[in-house]
Amino acid sequence: CINMIFKLLKIGGGSMKKRIFLSLFTAVSVMSLLAGCGNNVANNNNNGGDGIKIGLNYELTGGVASYGESSVNGIMMAFDEINAAGGINGKQIIPVKIDNKSESAEATSVATRLMTQEGVVLSLGPATSGNFMATIPVAQQNKIPVLSSSSTADVGVTADAKGNVYDYAFRLCFKDSFQGITMSNFASNNLGAKKAVIIKDTSSDYGKGLAENFKANFEGSGGQIVAEEGYVKGDKDFNAVLTSIKGKDFDVIFIPGYYDEAGLIIKQARDLKIDAPILGADGFDSPVLLELAGEEALNDIYYSNHYSSLDEDPLVKDFIAKYKEKYNTEPNAFNALGYDLGRWAADAVKRAGSQDTAAITKALAETKGFEGVTGTFDMDENHNPVKSIVVIGLEDGVQATSIKVDPK
Repeated sequence: CINMIFKLLKIGGGSMKKRIFLSLFTAVSVMSLLAGCGNNVANNNNNGGDGIKIGLNYELTGGVASYGESSVNGIMMAFDEINAAGGINGKQIIPVKIDNKSESAEATSVATRLMTQEGVVLSLGPATSGNFMATIPVAQQNKIPVLSSSSTADVGVTADAKGNVYDYAFRLCFKDSFQGITMSNFASNNLGAKKAVIIKDTSSDYGKGLAENFKANFEGSGGQIVAEEGYVKGDKDFNAVLTSIKGKDFDVIFIPGYYDEAGLIIKQARDLKIDAPILGADGFDSPVLLELAGEEALNDIYYSNHYSSLDEDPLVKDFIAKYKEKYNTEPNAFNALGYDLGRWAADAVKRAGSQDTAAITKALAETKGFEGVTGTFDMDENHNPVKSIVVIGLEDGVQATSIKVDPK
């Protein structure tokens, strides 16, 4: 480009009109060439240049920022380790991190920017099922894979309601049906529960899906659901719901929802002297649950999760030690899932042997025996991992028990 510009600038001589014409022509040509050079630079950047661009589309502010921040901390720890060890096939990972503000519309916009402007070869996140689903059409259109470590909804994450698999959507976590069934079996087999109450988040697919699977399995095993109550995201006062169930005969309460409401429900239930065991799912896993409920209320609390700090696996113990050293805090499941997601994404790019998105997508689909902190897994034909689940028990807000359940 520069040599061509110099040649144009040397043009001269001739009549006044000719010189004026040539001057204007030269100016326009120089501007065009500069623009062309600029476009070439941008294209090189879009292809990663000397690095590999990976998008991070996460909830860093808003209602579920705790999940997004925790996931990103785990991802960045994995990327830092990989880059320090030489990167992927000699190239450094370049994370492109953008906040989706815990909003699905914003998640779509972020996905569009990452794939059409930032030149990422794949994108990680969002953390929640609804926000992740909002990015899938963008991934399908641009043929760039999107990966989530915590989108657990049964339908719409890796396949549609008819079972048609999305070519470019993958997840690292188990599905809600597995969680709902596991907690139902835990209530019956481990706690001896015959009667249960469900208090579900009716404003989310997550809460409704968990409730449906728990109920179907519990009743199918001979149990009885004596009451089914609902709430919506943002509710703060649950005394009316809790008072309505207080006089009923039940053994356990199942709360399929997120920590911000679940923490308040647990606290208010204990304040009303409702002391039955309370069950939940991975939405409970946040330090905010302890902040909202208080340690005294967090006894006889059990929830399904992807990982437990009580696990004696050397890989888990090493991760915990490194995470504490880096962030000066105990890692939670979203930290662990994020860490595994970062390592899995890098592993797929490495196996692909290039930054070609078709090759990376193929490598993701062909994953076998990936060893992660949250379990070893193979990727099935529906882009879901085949892996174990953990049921955690809390005492005074601290993990006290951990039971691993293998997939059937």
